[in-house]
Amino acid sequence: MDYILTPDIDTCQYVSDTGSMTVQPITIASSRELAEDACPIDAVACCAPLQAAPLAADDAIGLASVLKAIADPARLRVISLLAATEDGEACVCDLTEPLGLSQPTVSHHLKTLVGAGLVQREKRGVWAHFSLVPGALDGVARLLSTAGTSGSTGTAAC
Repeated sequence: MDYILTPDIDTCQYVSDTGSMTVQPITIASSRELAEDACPIDAVACCAPLQAAPLAADDAIGLASVLKAIADPARLRVISLLAATEDGEACVCDLTEPLGLSQPTVSHHLKTLVGAGLVQREKRGVWAHFSLVPGALDGVARLLSTAGTSGSTGTAAC
């Protein structure tokens, strides 16, 4: 059986032999990939605060994946370092020393944050520069906020 290499390590593909002279690539998507097809931030960015209305199941999945990405000390530090930089962006090589982590580990954390929709990646030559997605953290904070919802009858404006 032949395997097709993909740029995304999470994508599992294989070639099925149908018995004829042609082979057809078949992509297998895990439930995790199906849940992450859309940007998780997009799924919850305009939801009402939790106290205003219960979360729908799909919104809960999206919010959980964003909170899971944030719930790592190294990733919280990455977010803080990106927010604190003068120009609002950094290369992996700028983050390894302050974090005390190896380049592959920092790259993994950045990939997770990009996948959650919190960080954006811009390729410049051989270097990739990362910055916070404007408003992404504000959307999560607004959703989790309990301030100003007491006695409120409307939903939060986006």
